[in-house]
Amino acid sequence: MNGTTRTKDRTLVVTGASGRTGSRVARAAEAAGMTVRAASRATGFDWADRTTWAGALRGADAAWLAHPADVGAPGTAEAVAGLAEAALSLGVRRLVLLSARGEDQALPAEEALRASGADWTVVRAAWFAQNFSEGPLAEELRRGELVFPAGEVAEPFIDVRDIADVVVAALADGERYAGRTLTVTGPRLLTWAEAVAEIAEAAGRPLTYRAVPADAYRETLTGFGVPDREAAFLTEVFATLLDGRNARVEDGVREVLGRGPRDFSDVVREAAADGAWKE
Repeated sequence: MNGTTRTKDRTLVVTGASGRTGSRVARAAEAAGMTVRAASRATGFDWADRTTWAGALRGADAAWLAHPADVGAPGTAEAVAGLAEAALSLGVRRLVLLSARGEDQALPAEEALRASGADWTVVRAAWFAQNFSEGPLAEELRRGELVFPAGEVAEPFIDVRDIADVVVAALADGERYAGRTLTVTGPRLLTWAEAVAEIAEAAGRPLTYRAVPADAYRETLTGFGVPDREAAFLTEVFATLLDGRNARVEDGVREVLGRGPRDFSDVVREAAADGAWKE
């Protein structure tokens, strides 16, 4: 039985369906023949309000869990445990969690899912290629300069569409990937400066990268409107994630999909063509 047949007519709850990862998971699931049920505040679901969970989960076959805060943020592990418990009570056993590659703070949320009794899969990813074309970093680049606390560390930036394809493939072959942690990356290492240089070439305009210490970047985050406590937490995460621990390529995408991950340059060319970095 192929994956398309297995997923046909199944209902997948997608938390954060309007977000960077959730929107791609939703599209990939629909393309595979699944019925997608968006779970967001717009549809009455709130991670912070347990009374809203049953309505989103009832009658579903599986759920994609992407917490709106960082997966390692305080309280996330408790929320994942609670949502898993609610899902199981409603007969939703297949749960897939978006976690963070190399982030020690994410481990409690992963363990909460593993201990829940669900048929779980954890998908670990770190920096998305789309971080440069969507959200605050893209806004900075449109102004001509990206300020970030990455120094000269290299990262295998991943196309979020590859994450989505891995998720749907894992759901299509649940027995094979249940109880497993899948780590996904892009195909090659780039420093932030090299990534910005590729973006500048694709966008046809001068763009620069300026590295700052993690502590100094906290002020930048609060300038984005990030609350002080969250900015402090993210600064702590960046200080560890950007210490070189993730400077290697992993084979998760090829293992699950039978193909290599999309290259950063391809993502950048598409985003530039869509006007992501126009002034």
